This record gives sequence, C-alpha cells and structure tokens, in this order.
Amino acid sequence: MKVLLFLPKGFEHMETGVFIDVMGWARTRFGCDIDVETAGFSREVRSTFDVPIVVDKLIDEIDADDYDAMALPGGFWDFGFFEEAHDEKFLELIRSFDAKGKIIASVCVAALALGKSGILKGRKATTYHLGGGKRQAELRAYGADVVNESVVVDRNVITSYCPETAVRVAFELLERLTSPEKTAEVKTAMGY
Repeated sequence: MKVLLFLPKGFEHMETGVFIDVMGWARTRFGCDIDVETAGFSREVRSTFDVPIVVDKLIDEIDADDYDAMALPGGFWDFGFFEEAHDEKFLELIRSFDAKGKIIASVCVAALALGKSGILKGRKATTYHLGGGKRQAELRAYGADVVNESVVVDRNVITSYCPETAVRVAFELLERLTSPEKTAEVKTAMGY
C-alpha cells in the first residue's frame, strides 16, 4: 500500500510527522506493507515557521491510481498555505482521489482544501474550531455539514479540528488501511 503525503507550502510539521511515524512503525515493527511518499508543488517546500523539506515527487508526477490514500496536514495562511492548498491543480488531485474512493485523511485547516474542491458538499466534516469558529464557517460555506467534533469520518474522508488531533487521524488512516487489531498493536507499541 502507498500513502501520498501532500505538503503544500506553509504546512505544519506536527501535523505531518505523525503520518510518517505511525505508518513507519506499522511497516517496520509490524510488517504492514505501507509506504509513505511525500509530494508538493516544488522539490523543496517551505513549511510553517519556514523550515525547508525536500519531497519525493512533484504534483505533476502524481497519479491517484498509484496510491491507496492521501494524507494532508494543515498549515498557516500567513506562511502561504492556502496559495497551494487552494490551487486548482491540487483541488483536481483531491477530486481524483475521491472519485476513485481513495481514503483522504486531513488535519485541521486542510479540510478547507477538501471543501473548496467540492468533495464535502452534503458530507459531515470538521476543521479548526477555535478563533470564533471562522474556519468552520468557511467549511460550511463550501457545503459541508460541519460537526463540532475532534475527528469526523464520512465515507472515505477523515477530517479533524486542530493540530492535537493529528495522531488520531493518522491512527484512523492506519486502521482503514489495515485493521483495528493491527492498529491497536501499533498504538500500544507507540505508548498510546
């Protein structure tokens, strides 16, 4: 199995590393055949707080058929997150994954890219809930049925409402790729 970890400019590290670690533990310690491949609009992506990361693939090299799931960390608007997260090329990639029934796991404001793509119309979802609910109102404007819960799953889409939820989203993704039993083993080994 293969997970595409897409990193728009301004992504948050805390919301990114959990996917690498959880899937890495599952692969290395528990024999799960799961690889994580990173991608972005450029080979070097600058994160929130301006830390550069080199990705495996560029957006133009991605074919949804090559992956079982996509993971999306959120990020800060003032570090340019929405410039790439709302780019039409990326929104089309999201639509492609959804049309094929691939799992899409998002953390925090990454759900806004899913909403802008149109895949959340009439579906339950959540996003960043603090700051007076501004981001949840944006998600609602895209047609999502916003639920004020920490992690929301609707069919193949996982959304969550703040950085603290990232680990739970990664474990939810692992469970969907493997099994509840395998996920419980990984959680226990990681101290959760």
